[in-house]
Amino acid sequence: MGRPAAAAAAGGSRKRRRVSVGSTEHYEEVSRLGEGNFGAVVKARHRVTGQTVAIKRLTTAADDAAEDPMREASLHEACGDHPFIVGFHGLARDPATSRICLVTECVDGPSLHDYLDHRSRRGFPPLPEPTVRAVMWQLLTAAKAMHSAGVIHRDIKPENILVSGDRRSVKFCDFGLAMSMSDAPPYEQAGTLSYKAPEMMLEMPVYDARVDAWSLGCVMAEIINNGGLPLQGDGEDGQLRAIFDVLGVPDDETWPEFSSTPFAAKVVPELQVVHRKNCLRELFPEAALSKEGFEVLDGLLTCNPGKRLTADAALKHQWFAKVDALELPRKDEVASALPGKKKLRMAPAACAKRRKLQCV
Repeated sequence: MGRPAAAAAAGGSRKRRRVSVGSTEHYEEVSRLGEGNFGAVVKARHRVTGQTVAIKRLTTAADDAAEDPMREASLHEACGDHPFIVGFHGLARDPATSRICLVTECVDGPSLHDYLDHRSRRGFPPLPEPTVRAVMWQLLTAAKAMHSAGVIHRDIKPENILVSGDRRSVKFCDFGLAMSMSDAPPYEQAGTLSYKAPEMMLEMPVYDARVDAWSLGCVMAEIINNGGLPLQGDGEDGQLRAIFDVLGVPDDETWPEFSSTPFAAKVVPELQVVHRKNCLRELFPEAALSKEGFEVLDGLLTCNPGKRLTADAALKHQWFAKVDALELPRKDEVASALPGKKKLRMAPAACAKRRKLQCV
């Protein structure tokens, strides 16, 4: 990966393309790649050109089911061609159901979630910091391009990041929960709980692209921790408690708007703590992450969105002054297991214990 070339691909405005609509009959299904509440993603081959693609088939039974893929297609297409975003090829209508399917690039590799899970289960050590830096540079570069195009992904997580077959790039996928920055507030909550920004869970009516920056901070922490989620709680209140157990309860100095939220009025008094310091460095000591790397992580995982790093600002940090080409180890690598090394998962009880012993 040449950084100047990739940077050039990430920047600049692009002329929007017309979203074409074909037919699923033009494709032959090869295999199923994944499925969820939304439907399924299948690997398919074009019957004439032989091009391999991924087709997202929605199974929503709502009357306006066609609106979701059209919106997703519009937002995905707005991001343009980018080396770290799954390519968008167009739409295809299923003659049997009349529903619209999305046709995208087929990335011949696992999701980042599956990749990290495999390493953890096999006992491989965490990825080295230069590799973490290369992954984060690619993701932040893609996020900067999305945000410059006026698109907020809103569901950034390892499951929605694909690893290329040659392990040299990572790519965002699944724009099903994305929104346009031109949408009028109030904005709704969206995304996966463990990666939601605090302002979203606190139901603040307006938020911006920095909700993606928070999610990227969670992804970065998970990569460093070999797949473990350091900020994880049960339910929205539990998730906020887990965040504040580690990052400290916001006050009028760190986040003035926080004190006016229902959570601050009803839940914070139950914590019986006036103020706690930020404990994030204790979870990621210098042996695991350098000073410069921690500054990026800490900047992304900042509760106050007004003080949080944007993707653009993060990329300008000294940590990214030198970025090596990404070459993620393949599954057949030979690596020594680390005995007793476990993924860190902060259960509510553990959070309470940490609050009493370390964060007062």
